[in-house]
Amino acid sequence: MSIRGVWPKKFSPGYIFVSGGVLSSLGKGTTTASIALLLKSRGYKVTIVKCENYLNIDAGLINPIEHGDAFLCEDGTEADMDLGTYEKHLHQNLGKHNFITLGQIYKAVIDRERAFGYNGEDVEAVPHITDEIIGRINEAGQKDEADIIIVELGGTAGEYQNALYYEAARILDYIHDQRVVHIHVSYLPTPPHIGEPKTKPTQLSVRHLNYMGIQPDFIVSRAEKPIDERRRERFALFCHVKRENVIDSPDVENVYEIPLIFAEQDFDTKLLKSLSLPLKRRNITKWEKLVTKIKDPKPKVLKIGIVGKYFATGEYELRDSYAALLDALDHAGIATNCEPEINWINSEALEKSQDISQTLGSLQAIVVPIGWGERGVEGKIKAIQYARENKIPFLGLCYGMQLAVVEFARNVLGWPDAHTTEVNPKSSHPVIHIIPEQKRIMANRAYGGTMRLGSWDCQLNPDSQVYQIYKNSSHIKDKKRGVIAERHRHRYEFNDKYARQLEKGGLVIGGRSVKEKLVEFIELPKEVHPFFVGTQGHPEYKSRPLDPHPLFIAFFEAALNLV
Repeated sequence: MSIRGVWPKKFSPGYIFVSGGVLSSLGKGTTTASIALLLKSRGYKVTIVKCENYLNIDAGLINPIEHGDAFLCEDGTEADMDLGTYEKHLHQNLGKHNFITLGQIYKAVIDRERAFGYNGEDVEAVPHITDEIIGRINEAGQKDEADIIIVELGGTAGEYQNALYYEAARILDYIHDQRVVHIHVSYLPTPPHIGEPKTKPTQLSVRHLNYMGIQPDFIVSRAEKPIDERRRERFALFCHVKRENVIDSPDVENVYEIPLIFAEQDFDTKLLKSLSLPLKRRNITKWEKLVTKIKDPKPKVLKIGIVGKYFATGEYELRDSYAALLDALDHAGIATNCEPEINWINSEALEKSQDISQTLGSLQAIVVPIGWGERGVEGKIKAIQYARENKIPFLGLCYGMQLAVVEFARNVLGWPDAHTTEVNPKSSHPVIHIIPEQKRIMANRAYGGTMRLGSWDCQLNPDSQVYQIYKNSSHIKDKKRGVIAERHRHRYEFNDKYARQLEKGGLVIGGRSVKEKLVEFIELPKEVHPFFVGTQGHPEYKSRPLDPHPLFIAFFEAALNLV
């Protein structure tokens, strides 16, 4: 059998495949990340690969309401938000090699076939598609020098879209019999009229795996409460899984508790034994302290308004649409010992409001996050103006920063038609635009054509607030020069033609990109406003529970000082 990406002799990792059963959104990503955290805490090098079923090349063009907030990696990859969950637990950067879509796989195979890469063979799903999947999994392991590769299989067992991922997992299992473990995360419903959790849906889900030649070694039981011995017996009898390998994963108040729940059940110990790997000492002290701090009562509540437009009808969808931002706010709440109370402000509704103080008046802080296009823009600008004039701490992220420049130009400098050319290309004061040499600059820097994607270095203004915020944090790359790096995902830029007039009017440019000198931060002086900061970057993607982002912490502290 020919496998693309054949393993070098020195490369012999363990493989853990995580599949899902019964329904989606069970927390497969959190399960995967929690396992990775525990194995890393025992001194192993761990990496994770997410296998997505869709034919998109990446998640960048998917509506955030439909599939959640695309997670932006350091290398510019626009990935599934599960990669954000992995980064937050592993405390390490992931990238393009950690994210697979069926679109990528099919395109690579077809491109290779067109270039006569298969020497005239008839190209088929098996082995050519499965070879490509296996090759990419191994390439991720090699690049990250991993002892253990954890592969999360997207979707649910039994779906036709993900069958080739499962076939690749089966082939790997066949080749590396003693180095492959299968974990099946499945749901135990408790119908109200019955009053007990039912195992039959999981039995059927495991049967689907068996049809594909896969026998799970572990079942992670997702239920409202820990399961009893009766349920364990049913799993052992009907799913052919050892009773001690049925792992409880009950509902919790905070997902960061999951690694500790798994640790109590020695899940990582059992995994290492199954992989025939030595049992090293576990050290999760920092994570235990984090969870204790999360659970401690918070003396203050901070009312934060998020002014956006990617809202749906359900609370779950709202969180997914701004997942990275909400995580960053949670992390800042932990760091400042307060409870963030999120208020969703629909910018389209705000446009029509005659008295926005009724909506915004009770807020103690306002965030205007990422966005695209014309819809809801005037509502966001109204919210920014309200925050500036009423001295409510404000944080503008990407589009939020751009619209803060627009608002300042209109209402402070008196340019009523000031705008971004994304919305009004005919504006006589295009304070935000696409720079003429954008395509040339981006040609070798980003996957997204004219978009700025991934990490870009920025030199901070030593007289700015943002320099003071970053200078003593882990996010400073060069303290002497004041250089930091944030991730970017945008196309339009601050128009330097208006920089001098905007600065003369009181706007402070807090930092510029090191090479291109593009404006990365704007702010108002502290004597003018307690906290008014906009960034062209996306600090939310780099915030982690053990290392909350300093910009969000400063935002919270400014708001709490006014409470």
